[in-house]
Amino acid sequence: MSTGKKKKLLTFALVILAAGFLLLSGWTFFNRTREVPAGQAPAGERQRGGPRSLTAVRVTPVRPGTVETGVVINGDVIARNQVSIYPAMPGKLTEARFSVGDHVNPGDVMAMVDPSRPGEVYSLSPVVSTVSGTVLNAPYSPGDTVATSSVVYVVGDLSELLVETFVPERFATSAHPGLAADVSLEALPGEHFSALVEEMSPVLDPASRTLRIRLRFSGRRDGRIRAGMFATVSLVTETRVDVPVIPRFAVINTYGSWIVFVVNDGTASRRAVTPGIENEEYVEILEGLEEGDLVVTAGQNFLSDGDPVRVLE
Repeated sequence: MSTGKKKKLLTFALVILAAGFLLLSGWTFFNRTREVPAGQAPAGERQRGGPRSLTAVRVTPVRPGTVETGVVINGDVIARNQVSIYPAMPGKLTEARFSVGDHVNPGDVMAMVDPSRPGEVYSLSPVVSTVSGTVLNAPYSPGDTVATSSVVYVVGDLSELLVETFVPERFATSAHPGLAADVSLEALPGEHFSALVEEMSPVLDPASRTLRIRLRFSGRRDGRIRAGMFATVSLVTETRVDVPVIPRFAVINTYGSWIVFVVNDGTASRRAVTPGIENEEYVEILEGLEEGDLVVTAGQNFLSDGDPVRVLE
């Protein structure tokens, strides 16, 4: 093919492409500028300026109720009367006559200690029980060396058990005899036992800054509870009765402020509130709400002030 024909074909192809581009541009312009039927806006405008959709929410009315707050701490089940038995003289433990779980009476010889030194021979020294009860601990075995400060046995009265725990300084002023508590035990999962504060130390431990308290179980003794069990104590430190309360999860914390959404005539309104004491379920409302207000409890995280809502039954 000659050079002249090639140039003509190339020019023809460029003309065809240009014509196609012009036709496509005209068709697009026609579609964009065609008349919109009355009462109907373009899709983009409907999304930007059309009516907002309803947000489905659940509500609950503000009602007077009781809310309690407290502290959860760990403790141990102990015998009410628990006495440590010490040897009268230092030396080597030659005989241990009682084991953990054995019952002893006052005056029983529980062990023998040989106070002899090299080159000297002494009579064996008895370790005598001073109380009646059950052996709870026997940390030494024959052959061990003990001092007069060594606790050879711990004897306790298992007829009544207590829970001993230590309250942090922050809550120490709230603790008082008769204060109610809920006790759960690692050995009995899922079960809860009522208890009352019975004994309190008059001073805080300066090392741990805690207050030692002892609680007794309410009601009949449960034979499954034994000394030495690990306990979790939920101590009620403050109670509010007949105050406005709402579910705790209805309150939203935004930049240090507490807000809720209240529904009135199908519209959600943002309301700042002042919370009081709270627990895992409820929170006391000091200011911002009145009894009967419908507070959003589900869907509040997707709301803005003034949004239309649909209340689910």
